[in-house]
Amino acid sequence: MRSSAFSILVALLFFLNGCRESLTMSEKETAEILYTLSSDEMKGRHALSEEIKLVENFIADKFDMYGLEQPDSQSDYFQSFNLQDVSIVSEQLVINNQEVDKELYFGFYTDNLVELSETNTELVYLEAGRNFRNQFNQFRNSSENLIIVVDPSYEDIFQRYQSFYSRNNRIMEGEIRGNIIFVLNDAPINNYSAVITTESEYHGLRNVVGKITGNRTNEIVIFSAHHDHLGIRNAVSSDSIANGANDNASGVTAVLQLAKHFAKQPKPERTLLFVTFTAEEMGGFGSEYFSKQQDPDEIVAMFNIEMIGKPAVSGPNSAWITGFERSTFGEILSESAHNSNYEFYPDPYPNQNLFYRSDNAVLARLGVPAHSISTTPIDVDRDYHEVTDEFDTIDISHLNNTIHAIAKAAEIIISGRATPTRVDTSLVD
Repeated sequence: MRSSAFSILVALLFFLNGCRESLTMSEKETAEILYTLSSDEMKGRHALSEEIKLVENFIADKFDMYGLEQPDSQSDYFQSFNLQDVSIVSEQLVINNQEVDKELYFGFYTDNLVELSETNTELVYLEAGRNFRNQFNQFRNSSENLIIVVDPSYEDIFQRYQSFYSRNNRIMEGEIRGNIIFVLNDAPINNYSAVITTESEYHGLRNVVGKITGNRTNEIVIFSAHHDHLGIRNAVSSDSIANGANDNASGVTAVLQLAKHFAKQPKPERTLLFVTFTAEEMGGFGSEYFSKQQDPDEIVAMFNIEMIGKPAVSGPNSAWITGFERSTFGEILSESAHNSNYEFYPDPYPNQNLFYRSDNAVLARLGVPAHSISTTPIDVDRDYHEVTDEFDTIDISHLNNTIHAIAKAAEIIISGRATPTRVDTSLVD
């Protein structure tokens, strides 16, 4: 009998050890996932390419393999929406009875025929001496028709914005937005009008979402990354594919490995969502659409993972968190990793406003402790947004260690033992 009990104990220990081993995110599997996502077959994962479907199907297949639930009683893991691509056919802006040079204005239009005048359009001012980006975002998202007069003191940044936004306008289908013009001007305005004609093309886009329902269904923890990149670029040494291994196949690899890990754990206290976003590189449309489908009050934390394939300037086994001071999210992760060989610390690039430049931004603006985790030394990284962002530039060991560190640090939030404070929306940029 004793021998039998001993045998059972040995077998049980062997079984449990095997379970623990299966929960380990191996470097081999991490490398395999990253290699697939950043392969030439994916053609750089542009959100409007045919190849993006291969990426999304690959992610969905992994979610299915791991046993993740399909969210909200869906029949698949895809969160689909349409993007309206608006191109300008002709445009004319008249101020004080004089046609304005096209170099002095740019606009965002939602209608095929736009006719603006003093009767249907408000004239407002982007004032000198204030934060241009804040004012721009406020006006850009207006649902009213506006002509925004930009003070000449902003000429340099106005020209940069004009260069970027003079491409096709893109909005989500059905979104209510006004027709808006930004014009550089310092003279008193007595009258104004504009006539713009456009044509639209529609593109179907997909986020990929998997779920693990916890004991608390109205308390959600999100792990996310964007799966798109830049596609085909100007050739360098005959290579024209921007593979985006670090940006952001590394983040998607982390989301997949974390999904597999937590799917094998006992039922979590809080509900987990694993999300990969489309169209981040085109303006964050995937995360914007996703955020509108959620109740921000139910989201406890968002781990947005962005470019973790290279060690930070401070060295391996460390990652930085954007908006560290905006909530206690960073403090909780830092404390959770206190007794490990891994460190989480504040974003070392505060002047680059990275807290509002990734997929966490939409939810952060709604008060969610939504932060991006990164390790890339972006001030010296020569591969960022270049065709040289290849699989063989990634430090797989560092990537895998970072995934492990995120999994371990997240446990205290997932279990309900810690809850980050909300982002103060009065301080939102």
